[in-house]
Amino acid sequence: MLKRWFSTLHVFGRELVANPRQVGAACPSSPVLASRIAALVGRQSDGYVIELGAGTGAITHALLSAGVPATRLVPVERSERLASHLRRRFPHVGVRHGDACELAQLATELTADGGGHVSHVVSSLPLRSLPPADVRRILDAVSRVLGDRGLFIQYTYSVRNGTESADRLHWCGRSVVWLNLPPARVDVFATQPSTAAEFRRTSGWDAPATDLATA
Repeated sequence: MLKRWFSTLHVFGRELVANPRQVGAACPSSPVLASRIAALVGRQSDGYVIELGAGTGAITHALLSAGVPATRLVPVERSERLASHLRRRFPHVGVRHGDACELAQLATELTADGGGHVSHVVSSLPLRSLPPADVRRILDAVSRVLGDRGLFIQYTYSVRNGTESADRLHWCGRSVVWLNLPPARVDVFATQPSTAAEFRRTSGWDAPATDLATA
């Protein structure tokens, strides 16, 4: 366990030095943050779970531990170094080396010939650091690939309040994770107002969220 942790930290550190803007974090996600996100998906998922910006695999590991089948989990990582690390760490998971901007194409490939649907998109992307055009393209793809009951889960290191909707995605709720470096906020969005309202009724997450374009 300790050896894996040092190996992960080493890979993360090298990538942070090489591409600080793309990484957008000082440390890998904590187990508490990863578990908070994974609990939103878990065994409830009957479709594909696409993870954007999978990094060193902290959230990937949590999703698998929460019951997401390896055959339904699709981590996407832009960094070739991190994608290689993910393939070594999770040999039974279909890791994709690619850009989150190609989300729509990836979803089409996964669901072709009646192969299922995308039920969740989990994002670790540093949206504030990305070009606005890329952010719009990603969020537009998210709204198109998720079904009526699909959820978009995004975490950010900004814990301030903001708007309750963005780019055709309706706010469901938020939860702040203080046991993370730095503290993080998990925001959940849905494509349908009814799905968002149901989430708020059953989750207890009732604080306002931020505009995804500034997350």
